[in-house]
Amino acid sequence: MEKENNIYFMKLALEEAKKAGERDEVPVGAVLVDAGSGDVIARNGNRTIELSDPTAHAEMLVIREACQKAGTQRLPDYDLYVTLEPCSMCAAAIAFARLRCLVMGAPDPKGGGVLHGPVFFNQPTCHHKIMLESAVMAEGCGQILKDFFAEKRKK
Repeated sequence: MEKENNIYFMKLALEEAKKAGERDEVPVGAVLVDAGSGDVIARNGNRTIELSDPTAHAEMLVIREACQKAGTQRLPDYDLYVTLEPCSMCAAAIAFARLRCLVMGAPDPKGGGVLHGPVFFNQPTCHHKIMLESAVMAEGCGQILKDFFAEKRKK
């Protein structure tokens, strides 16, 4: 993975996170990219409140959209960029979709499932080995969350 590409696509994911925050959703954004062409296949932010769906995390939404577009449940030639370390639910979906690479922004020691918590990809029940890149634009990705929750505490 080229560093410039990681930053470019993470900036797109941050745009989606900002849009999520404007909708009063937890500001997490994701972008799914065709690794061969570099085309953005899907992009979205959290929509759990809007859709009344606890599974409507940004990662889940872009995986679902890309699978529908491709007509398959497996996406081995795609890379996922997400502003926050995925939870264990999203990590499982990433593994089941057989994504090629996961590029993460901010770590999530409390709710993460990739580097923290269950460390999903290291479990013997996970049959997919994914390339991982972490801490890409971590400060900016973390700051949008800190600002969002600081504003919530004021209310």
